[in-house]
Amino acid sequence: MIRSHVAPHRPNGTAKTFFALQVILSLHLLIGFQQGISAEQGKSDRPPNIVMIAIDDLNDWVEPLAGHPDVQTPAMQRLADRGLTFTNAHCQAPLCNPSRTSLMTGKRPTSTGVYGLRPWIRSVPDLANLVTLPQHFARHGYQTLIGGKIYHGGNGRGKGRGKQVEAECDIWGPNASVGVRPKAKLIPATPGGNHSLMDWGTFPHEDEDKGDWKVASWAVDQIDQMGTDKPFFLSVGFFLPHVPCYATQKWFDLYPNETLTMPPIIKGDRDDTPASSWYIHWDLPEPRTSWLEQNNQLRPLVRSYLACISFVDSQVGRVLDAVERSPQADNTIVVLWSDHGYHLGEKAISGKNSLWRHSTRVPLIFAGPGIPSGKTCQQPAELLDIYPTLTGLTGLPQAVGQEGLSLQPQIEAPDTLRQRPAICTHNAGNHSVCDNRWRYIRYADGAEELYDRSKDPQEHANLLSHDKSHDKSHDKSHDKSHDKSHDKVDPAHRAVADSLAKWLPTDERPLAPGSAARILEKRNDGFYWQEKKILPENLVD
Repeated sequence: MIRSHVAPHRPNGTAKTFFALQVILSLHLLIGFQQGISAEQGKSDRPPNIVMIAIDDLNDWVEPLAGHPDVQTPAMQRLADRGLTFTNAHCQAPLCNPSRTSLMTGKRPTSTGVYGLRPWIRSVPDLANLVTLPQHFARHGYQTLIGGKIYHGGNGRGKGRGKQVEAECDIWGPNASVGVRPKAKLIPATPGGNHSLMDWGTFPHEDEDKGDWKVASWAVDQIDQMGTDKPFFLSVGFFLPHVPCYATQKWFDLYPNETLTMPPIIKGDRDDTPASSWYIHWDLPEPRTSWLEQNNQLRPLVRSYLACISFVDSQVGRVLDAVERSPQADNTIVVLWSDHGYHLGEKAISGKNSLWRHSTRVPLIFAGPGIPSGKTCQQPAELLDIYPTLTGLTGLPQAVGQEGLSLQPQIEAPDTLRQRPAICTHNAGNHSVCDNRWRYIRYADGAEELYDRSKDPQEHANLLSHDKSHDKSHDKSHDKSHDKSHDKVDPAHRAVADSLAKWLPTDERPLAPGSAARILEKRNDGFYWQEKKILPENLVD
């Protein structure tokens, strides 16, 4: 048998190269696929970043809360459109230091004794070891950064600020400031010493000259340069619309004087409020409405406040732009809040330091992964709830001793009922309680107020007042259903008040050591404002 011999096939050089390239390409694809899986796993396993935006003295005059018909806040509305807005959110104190202390520690003012503009918690031995919100996140692997006004004033910065147990944050940005100011005040001398902060209006300057511009620029730089080796918690605090309310002309142009809508101000609106309602803002640099009207400054103040709101909204927009273009945008939670509101002539005052809606109702918006878009929640919420809510949203263990309640149930389902109302305190013994419909107020002497916010959203008619003979009409369109026409308190209203009163604090801590500035005390012989006894006959209304 003859066997044929067939030589085995041997690839030539071109074929060898082709096969080699196929092997290399397959290896690259396999490695890339595995890396992609690892990256996705790392992305899903890594907790979300936090950008927390705080705005000073901002009431509900923002588009998401519809507190003023003229206001233009497109950036905040943009955030609301992609997040959840709590429309019934309230501060725990209508004053910077106690409000921010409460939010950042998760403790009520009645638990810390911090009721005034001083002290700073680290200067009080019993409070020096409280773990603040950024510290809690730092302990769990976050890089923490603070720029602008997060704590009151310069608290937490530098040395000599009290007992420093651990750093307040990893990186400090610029402090809060108004920025450039005119050479002289723009308004007439104000009562109470013509305080330098009591000023508003416009003068030649640029937006870039303002402190809030510098804070926003710093925040944008941090976001743009942020590494991906660890999650971050960036706190950005804006100063405006805190007085002095200065803005450049272009922001005033948004609110022409000829068409400016003024807030609903009623003559005699304090006739049915108790004397002690005056004691909690007894002697302040913020002018009374009577002075504003006599000096033709009410309208300029309203216009300046609105202009400053729109300016600071533009700075919020710059920060949001940086977040949205960041490669970490899909894994970043944004929360925006204000420390308390501000009166613009309502209830006969300007400023804060009251227990009515103008001082307590604040913006509170969450947006980011796991948060519904374009939704609102009408359940009562407290700034105190931010600490446990952010902790829960990021999957961290809750800090010990938190007094707030996580808002996660409402974030997951905005209609979820919340049993606890929102409680605001201004000095010991003075509290407001808000549920879905009512506001109940009790002062340190036992005097009370009750407002049906479903019918009287501006809280003009105290339903617990025994003086109901006057008519609070301020124009022909006034709703007469809000007038007082009965000689005694309706039993149904009494029952509502008694029900809400059950939520009042029962164990109130006395003033913390070093307390000062806007302090009211009820002593055996009467009320004392900043150590001076109040004489009711000296009331300036």
